[in-house]
Amino acid sequence: MADEIHKVVILGSGPAGLTAALYTARANLEPLVVEGLEPGGQLTITTEVENYPGFEKGIQGPEMMDVFRRQVERFGTRFLQGDVTEVKLGKRPFELVCDGKTVRAEALIASTGASAKWLGIDSEQRLKGYGVSACATCDGAFFKNKEVVVVGGGDTAIEEATFLTRFANKVSIVHRRDELRASKIMQDRARRNAKIAFVWDSIIEEIYGEQKTGVSGVRLKNLKTDKSSDFKCEGVFMAIGHEPNTRIFKGQLEMDALGYLKVKPGSTYTNVEGVFAAGDVADRVYRQAVTAAGTGCMAAIDAERWLEAHHG
Repeated sequence: MADEIHKVVILGSGPAGLTAALYTARANLEPLVVEGLEPGGQLTITTEVENYPGFEKGIQGPEMMDVFRRQVERFGTRFLQGDVTEVKLGKRPFELVCDGKTVRAEALIASTGASAKWLGIDSEQRLKGYGVSACATCDGAFFKNKEVVVVGGGDTAIEEATFLTRFANKVSIVHRRDELRASKIMQDRARRNAKIAFVWDSIIEEIYGEQKTGVSGVRLKNLKTDKSSDFKCEGVFMAIGHEPNTRIFKGQLEMDALGYLKVKPGSTYTNVEGVFAAGDVADRVYRQAVTAAGTGCMAAIDAERWLEAHHG
């Protein structure tokens, strides 16, 4: 594999990367997927997925990614375990360094995703997918007639909280400051919503609950009084931002102010010829499995046409 020049290398094995692999494999481009540190992407830490078309009864996130993987393997997709630590995009074939080994590619699809920012406490890790989530659109429907907490103070937190009021009886926004960072129009919308309450100057120290029974509450610490108190809730949604996994592309691919890869409108083309971006790595708005898969398809078709035009 060291001396081989691959027609297409795909970085990332979530819905975007595996959909790109499916299309490029069926086009006889023999794609190589570099799985990354989190094979299967964010869906591997999700429990029930009910909003992906084709699974009428829902499916567990890890199981869904296994289905994706088996499907692309059927068409000859190859996989390389590990993480790319360096990319050289100044000339073709592109060179990627993966666990010390060099991988060469005529075309590259970047689908390295974005990672939700978490609080970093043990109970949060233990209860991810069992009442702790970073995606209201994905998981809100599981909290009908329940009381939930949203952590954050920006536009994302207000959007998540507002969305959750469609299902939950009460949504409490926990924010470490005494005023929101969200835009005024978003703040006004939240304050007008009778289901939304605010817990100011506070952080979550611990999340109570068990995987079998879900979240039962949180321990809050008031940063002004330094006092801790218990707060009853049945779900916790983190809305403190996402970070695109684009560090290896800095200085080579164009990014927006938040670090998401820029693509030419209506396509997956980046500013470097032969490099395409798909999924959450280039999507700061939707961040859904189905939209990631859609752009994975687009990137594969763009790469196939580009290769045909440049290599015949």
